Amino acid sequence: MPKPLTLADVQKFENMEFLAKQLVEGFITGLHQSPYHGFSVEFSEHRLYNNGESTRHIDWKVFARTDKLFVKRYEEETNLRCHILLDVSPSMYYPVETNGKLRFSALCAAALATLLRKQRDAIGLITFSDKVELQTPVRSTASHLHTLLLLLQKQLEEKPVGGETNVAEVVHQIAQQIPKRSLVVIFSDMLSRAGNLEEIFAALQHLKHQHHEVLIFHVMDRKTEEEFDFAERPYVFVDVETGQELKLQPSQVREHYQKAVEGYKRELALKCGQYKIDLVAADINEPFDKVLYAYLVKRGKAR
Repeated sequence: MPKPLTLADVQKFENMEFLAKQLVEGFITGLHQSPYHGFSVEFSEHRLYNNGESTRHIDWKVFARTDKLFVKRYEEETNLRCHILLDVSPSMYYPVETNGKLRFSALCAAALATLLRKQRDAIGLITFSDKVELQTPVRSTASHLHTLLLLLQKQLEEKPVGGETNVAEVVHQIAQQIPKRSLVVIFSDMLSRAGNLEEIFAALQHLKHQHHEVLIFHVMDRKTEEEFDFAERPYVFVDVETGQELKLQPSQVREHYQKAVEGYKRELALKCGQYKIDLVAADINEPFDKVLYAYLVKRGKAR
């Protein structure tokens, strides 16, 4: 099985279109060589079986290979509309030496768009910080995919704009604009203004009320942002969204910081569970495959 690509593997390359294609091809090859052999060829013609529905259309051959129940889809079921929301607020440019979270998210979005296009699905891209920065139409053409990948490439060359992340306001705005049932995929560190989860989930509930499926990739640099794993020496920590500075040694706040982050993550996961929103922790130091696997599972639910 080919070695999964990580952020460290791709930082020396600049061509987003080439990287996305390589990532998707490697992912599909990996599916062929995994216990899910056959799934990569057939997932565009199947959806996950829902408990309680008729078993008449279950594909037992796929079940024999994957040990999972899939139902054959009719032609009119095969097209999906997907809106990819990419957080481009200043906190996504951390670590600042590599623009790590943004680079990871942009490449994941590019790979996801490439995979969607292979399935003849329609894709739209929205970038946001404290407001919508860019919004494209939702189309399924090869030229549209090329345009999206160029926009993602250009985003990596841009300097941070806008103020603090405002997921809630942006999601409310998008919910009002999407006319048809769609899959909404969000790449964000979810470090929203004052950490107000109630506002965020009121907005996400708005999307669910409109019958959209929602998949959130919670993008973090786990080593530093969750574990606070810094060498024991004096630091000046700077909030990239507010500019606030704090001088301290990591051991002074590590335990308190870790508890606060763990509490925030727990509440985020609990709320997502309540609203039937899929939440996937995405560590920028892990392989990209986890994101594409999560999408395949969600795609089945979006039918």
